[in-house]
Amino acid sequence: MNKAYLAITMKVPAKDRVKAGAVYSKYRQPFLATVPGAQSKELLLREEDVQVLHGFDSRASAESYLKSALFGNDVVRELKPYLSAEPEVRVYERQ
Repeated sequence: MNKAYLAITMKVPAKDRVKAGAVYSKYRQPFLATVPGAQSKELLLREEDVQVLHGFDSRASAESYLKSALFGNDVVRELKPYLSAEPEVRVYERQ
């Protein structure tokens, strides 16, 4: 069984991390409940950055989410004011 991970790494200043975390919390359940193939979503807070790791049933599901209205119109729009650089987006696949 293939499994894919979507890792989004963001530079968020310390003063904005609570606000960025609130965006994560707001969209975690809708992501898990409505995105086809979604299996998990974890927030990783590191000193140098913030990373959200999404688990999917396949690479195609992960790539489809990146094109979805939930991602583009909601999550990205709400996070944008807190980012100090463009996020790094990577999809990994485990076979």
